[in-house]
Amino acid sequence: MADQHVHTHQLDNGLTLLVEPMRAVQSASFSLSVPAGVVYEDDQRNGTSAILCDLMTRGAGNLNTRMLSDKLDHLGLQRGESVGWNHMSFSGATLAENLIPALDIYADIVQRPRLPEDEFEPVVAGVRQSLRATEDEPRQKVIIELRKRCYDSPWGRPTDGSLSDLPNVSYEHVRQLFDRSLRPNGAILGIAGNVDVETVQDAVERAFSSWEAGPAVPIVRGERGPARDHITSDSNQTHIGLAYDSVPYRDDDYYTAWAAVSILSGGSSSRLFTEVRERRGLCYSVYATLNSLLEEGRVLAYAGTTPERAQETLDVTVQEIRKLNEGIDESELDRVKAGAKSALIMQQESTGSRASSLVRDWFHLRRTVPLDEVHRRIDSLTVGDLLRFVSEHPPLDFTLLTIGPVALEVPDVVS
Repeated sequence: MADQHVHTHQLDNGLTLLVEPMRAVQSASFSLSVPAGVVYEDDQRNGTSAILCDLMTRGAGNLNTRMLSDKLDHLGLQRGESVGWNHMSFSGATLAENLIPALDIYADIVQRPRLPEDEFEPVVAGVRQSLRATEDEPRQKVIIELRKRCYDSPWGRPTDGSLSDLPNVSYEHVRQLFDRSLRPNGAILGIAGNVDVETVQDAVERAFSSWEAGPAVPIVRGERGPARDHITSDSNQTHIGLAYDSVPYRDDDYYTAWAAVSILSGGSSSRLFTEVRERRGLCYSVYATLNSLLEEGRVLAYAGTTPERAQETLDVTVQEIRKLNEGIDESELDRVKAGAKSALIMQQESTGSRASSLVRDWFHLRRTVPLDEVHRRIDSLTVGDLLRFVSEHPPLDFTLLTIGPVALEVPDVVS
């Protein structure tokens, strides 16, 4: 189980270090987020961050691609990298004694990547192949396209890039994104596991203190797509995406909002699953999830069905969402709480989950949230809290996107 105290330290260059000792485990994990997500890309060059992220792991410091990969493999590091809206993230988990050597390598990756130009085209080809695969998965595509329509640009940009923008991205654009965005001020390093705080802090100072701070990159807010849209597809399926406003993670009512969405979509006993799929047999998949940016939140919902049943599926899904304010049973909230407690117990035992949670909390809240605080806030929720929230934040002004052979009519309750 994690210790109660998280140690916070900020380097002179602005890098924030968060360390949570977990004495009962033998592993240690890190999560390093740097401000180089898709919101920092040039307009009409979506995909620059994805290419940069891949290139950064293809050699760093005095290590070429093969040597870097071999060293990380010899450390037994289970690793990953990803691009988000605000950050590019690098993560890893290994035996606790191998953490500091791994951090030394990642210090080179973020400060001194080789960014081999001769590997630019293969990386672009890989990104393109991944994007084409998404095009063949409309249940993924509908949510990606839904974000473009429910969030202002650039927060609606796909994190993996877009096929239409990829030809506009050159190697020089990738270098420019690295030069302006990879900086320690705004970067967050979370570490959790069987570690000594002072030893880790000293190692991070040695590895990252020479990283020079840079100016903050302004984000230019643009427009979002249409609130009602349809993408024609010659398919025997229709994919429905719905979005409506909610609250972000930093809001005092976040856990109340989360519980309300979990009643709608939290397993086979949830309302959407029970009513739309099980009782009426309208679709093969239906869910809703709470999505949070720094200042805004949305509920994103999905349903996949046949063209013949698509309109009814949309109508019933919206109806179930709107019915939340008519009443919530105590047993529904108890089910949500039980699921949350199980998830928290598993998170307590995962160094990777704790490291990434530290980074998320710091970015959104500028503090870390102990798991017992999360447990307490969820456990104290009442049906009255949820009914108050859905009354104060009714699901109005839906964004609706469909992919399929025929556009659907917007239900009256959505307009």
